[in-house]
Amino acid sequence: MTGTPDEDGTDGTDGTDGTDGADGTATVRSRVLVLPPAPDAIELRHLRAFVAVAEELNFGRAAARLYVSQPALSRQIRALERLLGCDLLRRTTHRVELTLAGDALLERARRLLADLDDAVHATRSVGGDLERRLAAVWEPINDLTAAGPDLQMLRDAGEELHGRFAPPDTITTRPVIAGGVPCLLLAPRAELVPSVLLLHGGGFVMGSAFGYRHLAGALAATAGACVVVPDYRLAPEHPFPAALEDVLRTYVWMLDAGVPPGEIVVAGDSAGGGLVLSLVTSLVRQGLPLPGGTMLLCPGIDLSYEEDIDLPAEPQPAIGMTQLRAFAAAYLGETSPHDELVNALDADLTGYPPMLVQAGTGDVLGRDAQRIVEHARAHGVDVQFELYPVTTHDFHLFWSFLPEASEAMDQAGAFARRIRAGAGRARGTG
Repeated sequence: MTGTPDEDGTDGTDGTDGTDGADGTATVRSRVLVLPPAPDAIELRHLRAFVAVAEELNFGRAAARLYVSQPALSRQIRALERLLGCDLLRRTTHRVELTLAGDALLERARRLLADLDDAVHATRSVGGDLERRLAAVWEPINDLTAAGPDLQMLRDAGEELHGRFAPPDTITTRPVIAGGVPCLLLAPRAELVPSVLLLHGGGFVMGSAFGYRHLAGALAATAGACVVVPDYRLAPEHPFPAALEDVLRTYVWMLDAGVPPGEIVVAGDSAGGGLVLSLVTSLVRQGLPLPGGTMLLCPGIDLSYEEDIDLPAEPQPAIGMTQLRAFAAAYLGETSPHDELVNALDADLTGYPPMLVQAGTGDVLGRDAQRIVEHARAHGVDVQFELYPVTTHDFHLFWSFLPEASEAMDQAGAFARRIRAGAGRARGTG
């Protein structure tokens, strides 16, 4: 806060009296301190963390609200206090209170964040370039869905969609037969052994290792790892448990190749996310070593579809409820959608490895992500949950032009590196 400059150029902040008014009477100006500008190092996440804690007056609830850990939230608050040079919160064993400084900041921080959110929303609404590009990418599949196509037409359209994108230039691709399953290996360096297993999406009826080279390549680049993508068998030609059998054979092949299980991360997008948890449940049943971590990217978990999903009017989702139920029926065959091998929401997840879950705020399957996070945490699983402000399902596919997808892939790569480093330290090699 600064004083108002006088005619002589002074701002009245030196505490001296000034003679104001026509009658010459003196008015005493209160002393006003000139504060330096806010440090450039203050970040929006610091302010969002502070506002959440100030409104909840509880670190646990604030951390859950922002989908971060309590230690991370506490670090953000401490960083903000150091940058401002004053305490914003008074912490005791049983309660959190605002200091006078915190109270002074709260409403201003709320307004700043609200104005920023409005500015971002207005900019996106006016520009709309990314939304238009996403709509153009999905348009062929939307048109086919509306026309009630046969499955082969949808498969071809899906492959065409993936064919618009390429893996990073630094990534090499080579084929391999892993435990009898045709796969692709993508890596930034040829000498790397496969430590990430990526299970592609497509509702168990579409998708291929070849089509998913761009997503696997992005993950290989951000994780600094070799990614193996199995071309698992698709329904309805090969219903459950064919896909699970294929990914299980691929995982065992990785173990047989000498990769320590604690260094393996199993990732999957959309239906592939559900398949990740099917694999872990199968490993538990068979007493096989579990991977060091799992990554669920916009996961589809519950194949019962007992409740209609609230599909948005705009933008139109690529696949509607009719198609989702048809895909699930093709995959399940005679298997119950509540079998724990196909629906992790019905499984006991106690002892499952750390999990990264990423979803979009406008994702038609976003409820599955929320539910699996809550279910996993209730069973003691270490879950890192990240929400991104995007309206399309499986937004990770568009990492090459969508900023939120690029950020999500960076976070996924960082998660894989942490798992690998932690396992290395545990073995005394990190």
